[in-house]
Amino acid sequence: MRTTRRAAALLAACALVVVAGCSSSGGKEAKDSPSKGGGGEPATTQRLKIAMVTHSGEGDTFWDIVQSGAKVAARKDNVEFLYAANKEGKEQAQLIQTYIDQKVNGIIVTLAKPEAVKDVVKKAVAAGIPVVTINSGAEFSKEVGALSHIGQDETVAGEAVGEELNKRGKKKAICVIHEQGNVSLEARCAGVKKTFKGTVENLNVEGTNMPASTSSIEAKLQSAKDIDAVVTLGAPFAAASVKAKEGAGSSAEVNTFDLNAEVVKQLKAGEIGFAVDQQPYLQGYLAIDELWLNKTNGNVIGGGKPILTGPALVTEKDVPALEKLTADGTR
Repeated sequence: MRTTRRAAALLAACALVVVAGCSSSGGKEAKDSPSKGGGGEPATTQRLKIAMVTHSGEGDTFWDIVQSGAKVAARKDNVEFLYAANKEGKEQAQLIQTYIDQKVNGIIVTLAKPEAVKDVVKKAVAAGIPVVTINSGAEFSKEVGALSHIGQDETVAGEAVGEELNKRGKKKAICVIHEQGNVSLEARCAGVKKTFKGTVENLNVEGTNMPASTSSIEAKLQSAKDIDAVVTLGAPFAAASVKAKEGAGSSAEVNTFDLNAEVVKQLKAGEIGFAVDQQPYLQGYLAIDELWLNKTNGNVIGGGKPILTGPALVTEKDVPALEKLTADGTR
């Protein structure tokens, strides 16, 4: 797989941090065996309680992988891990407030809809609860007082997709947005538009209704036969686009952000051209580690700069190395 130069350098730095820091509900239940993905003997430091609040929609497998990483790190660090999610910003803010009231030792939060949650995140920081942001809204992380942000630069990731589409000779693409108002999804599509030499049109679909999303994509491909690339912004929507492509009789290449076991199967079958991996397992793992290191050793990872976990472009050539890892829920 290929990473951008900037992402590769920071990923290497992250790997060193993980080694130095180690001591001795989405969809399916996340696999979190300590023998997989960086587990080890539990720390002997004080028992901490750390909560994660995300904008996950129901059944989104991406967040299973994030939780897998968080759970392994939590076991290693002697941490009680709490998780809650809501795709609506107002409800997400209420969940954060609940954890503030519980006086947890740290909070991990996504900033997909920053205007809805930033005030309550600031409230957590003011109450002495350290916060790490992950995945979404990196540009707002410092403003809300977070220790750092862990994830990929969404604009850079989108630009990488645009460049790859150019290499593949594509001329007209649709960028499928499955959650309107999510700043990270909008940044991805904007990045694609910035570097892609062809034309890009955003297509908003109802992300919580997969049949409706499939129908919307199929209708678009039927009405515009010259579309030769579909870019989805989450792994579940890649499968929907493959189905929509077949229904429309389209020859468009389907590509996607994010990775899971199904996407790897589709890469192997040639149903998807490439995927953008932001390593969600690392986002959960490093976020727990950062809060544990901060509470037990006063560390702050990243020096105030975002800690990048991607993007990496994954193709059929990477399938042999990824099949078992995605099946284990660590990639």
